[in-house]
Amino acid sequence: MSSSVPVAALLGARGAGADLECDLLAGAAGLARKITLPYIQKTGLALAGFDEYLRPGRVLVFGESEVRYLEQMDPAARRAVLGRLLGHDFPCIVLTLGLDAPPELVVEAERASLPLLRTTANTPTTIARLTTFLEDRMAAREILHGVLLDILGLGVLITGESGIGKSECALDLVGRGHRLVADDTVEVKVRGESVLIGTCPEMTRGYVEIRGLGLVNVTDLFGVSATRSSKRIELIVQLERWETGREYDRLGLTLDTQAVMGVTIPMVKMPVAPGRNVAMLVEVAARNSLLRSRGRHAAQLLAERLEQRLARAADTFDDELEGED
Repeated sequence: MSSSVPVAALLGARGAGADLECDLLAGAAGLARKITLPYIQKTGLALAGFDEYLRPGRVLVFGESEVRYLEQMDPAARRAVLGRLLGHDFPCIVLTLGLDAPPELVVEAERASLPLLRTTANTPTTIARLTTFLEDRMAAREILHGVLLDILGLGVLITGESGIGKSECALDLVGRGHRLVADDTVEVKVRGESVLIGTCPEMTRGYVEIRGLGLVNVTDLFGVSATRSSKRIELIVQLERWETGREYDRLGLTLDTQAVMGVTIPMVKMPVAPGRNVAMLVEVAARNSLLRSRGRHAAQLLAERLEQRLARAADTFDDELEGED
């Protein structure tokens, strides 16, 4: 997990919906300053002297209202306000809408070694992009051993001991038209405390290791549509070796779960044995999970129908007994 992001990372930031396109206007000496919180703050009343709620570690955004407010002051008042404001401990200021910075702001930012950045995007878009970028960079991360695929729009993480056939299953699923995200090494990060996003390290993206064949490039074999860079993890399928004599769940009335980085994910334990089409079973598990998310639980529906039939049979039996009496 990255607990901070240097201000320099905002210059030319790309990916994760960011595309900030910031220019540096002043304060280059402070580009190493750390952003420690992904939440953005606007000055609001701080320019008027009410700066109690300015928080350290958070990017400060100047929109049109702040710039116009400063422009209506005389130069001496602007210097006084900006000197007081820049005395607070925050990492940088971002101007939006491509606005021209008041000369006193440039001077004070340079004097305080506080980076002053500018973007052409409007204020709401800038705040949204900054938040997305910083949340992505600061998200908790963990490396998991498994294979992540996009199956019918559902992010499915296939886990299991080494050599059980995860990669072969993934290759079969890609052949069925599903998409590979990562093989063997899945980098997982948490967003918003409840969403798990899985990605693949850049070096191995698109590759699958198959024992006996070695490394194969899925993009070259199946085309660019056979892979994707990231996917939310919504189901875990754990492959296990079949054990003779072991009792396995045959109805699926209860759903197992697994906690990953504090996030609870539905889990299906899938026994692997010779003759079982594991790829097809994983696909069916994904389809079944999608149906459950829409309120269609096959096992529960069957159990309810059975209970209703038994109840009707019991009522008929009671009626027959009363008739005999």
